[in-house]
Amino acid sequence: MLIFPFALTSTFIPILSLTMASLDFLSNPYFLGAFSLILTSLTVQFFSRKLNKNYSKKKKKYHPIAGTTFHQLLNFNRLHHYMTDLAGKYKTYRLLSPFRNEIYTADPANVEFILKTNFENYGKGWYQYNILRDFLGDGIFAVDGEKWRQQRKVSSHEFSTRMLRDFSSVIFRKNAAKLANIVSEAATSNRPLEIQELLMKSTLDSIFQVAFGVELDSMCGSSKEGKNFAEAFDDSSALTLWRYVDGFWRIKKFLNIGSEATLRRSTKVLNDFVFKLIQNKIEQMKDSKDDSTMKREDILSRFLQLRETDPVYLRDIILNFIIAGKDTTAATLAWFIYMLCKNPAIQEKIAEEVKKATNVKEIQSFADLASSVSEEALEKMHYLHAAITETLRLYPAVPVDAKICFSDDTLPDGFSVNKGDMVSYQPYAMGRIKFLWGEDAEEYRPERWLDENGIFHPQSPFKFTAFQAGPRICLGKEFAYRQMKIFAAVLLSCFVFKMKDEKKLVNYRTMLNLHIDGGLEVQAFHKHGN
Repeated sequence: MLIFPFALTSTFIPILSLTMASLDFLSNPYFLGAFSLILTSLTVQFFSRKLNKNYSKKKKKYHPIAGTTFHQLLNFNRLHHYMTDLAGKYKTYRLLSPFRNEIYTADPANVEFILKTNFENYGKGWYQYNILRDFLGDGIFAVDGEKWRQQRKVSSHEFSTRMLRDFSSVIFRKNAAKLANIVSEAATSNRPLEIQELLMKSTLDSIFQVAFGVELDSMCGSSKEGKNFAEAFDDSSALTLWRYVDGFWRIKKFLNIGSEATLRRSTKVLNDFVFKLIQNKIEQMKDSKDDSTMKREDILSRFLQLRETDPVYLRDIILNFIIAGKDTTAATLAWFIYMLCKNPAIQEKIAEEVKKATNVKEIQSFADLASSVSEEALEKMHYLHAAITETLRLYPAVPVDAKICFSDDTLPDGFSVNKGDMVSYQPYAMGRIKFLWGEDAEEYRPERWLDENGIFHPQSPFKFTAFQAGPRICLGKEFAYRQMKIFAAVLLSCFVFKMKDEKKLVNYRTMLNLHIDGGLEVQAFHKHGN
């Protein structure tokens, strides 16, 4: 999860002297930027001297200081570029903060130690739990310890079932065909598309149906309740992330003003909608006379089958599942299409592979085409798999992932970390560093993932960290690949994509997941013979 730990607390200003207007001003990013410039010069020398003095007493060795957390804020709009530069220079480094030491690493040996070897010593911690729990509750992405282990165990079993695989694949094919129809209409009328937004809606529809077993249909906008849910979900995600940079969020939450008042309204919309669905599903299952005829493919039904009926627990499970499967796959597919627009030869090569794997001679309908993208066909698409993986290397869905160190420790590189330190590994930076990927590290080259026979060859998950690794490795990895490959196969079989404006600079938006800033406008063209 992306972390921006600029956490100013109420100790700076007496609470009683703060007015509602001043709170809104203090949480403004322009104020924070100016404020950070002043504080940087005052804090760097003070904390550097203090930390180095304490460190020398303990006779420990600590990573080099590369800057402060205030520099993160100053570089907020290009944060991952800034941190990639630091990682290329230091490999592992510290950023000073008024409240904690922060370590950022691009060293695979350190990543393996954090995520696997000494896994129990690194987790979300109380700091992150407080930020996340209003949105994610006690879901798997917000908790540690026994709560995490229990959800991991149950979820691991569910993701391994063939029933969920088959059920989700049917949904992915249906929504891929629906998306293809929308793209086709735009291609026929020579109208540009904002493809990232369409993908976000489509993946939300897919994940929602897999999670709840009901239609949301945000892509076509036919459900007002569904549209409200989708908007509240995105707002809750963005406002939760804002807590990492808004040092006054606790005060605003207590007073129920500003961004915290908006977050409270958004989470209420989410909760009301989800609790209603849970109650309806419970009643359906109670009313079912013949238990064998009750379909139980969706995640919610599967948990209810296990006699899990606490609505709050179920709400947390499902919302964490949705946040894991919605923005991550949609954003990756958007970056994937962007890279194909920049590399038309690769786009054509994937289309040829899909055509050969599905053995479709002539496309009669998008639904029929989607049906041809079977598990057997997907297994043959090594180049497509490599191209999506290469996209994730350069544009990982979660660009930075942070853990809290629970007790003093020493990393494999010989440097120490202290209890309470925030230790982050950096998928975005790691995907672009020459000492890991060679001189062509920043080039989009799917072939780097293929052997001499054109068969996909994976890299160490501690080097390619897009799906985490060790005990926390993403349970939905194969689930995500299946969805992305089905969508890509259907779209590339039918259309050629080009940028609407080849000269327009495409960049990321600094947020929880790596979205394309302002979306991605493309022009779709029907392939000849379709």
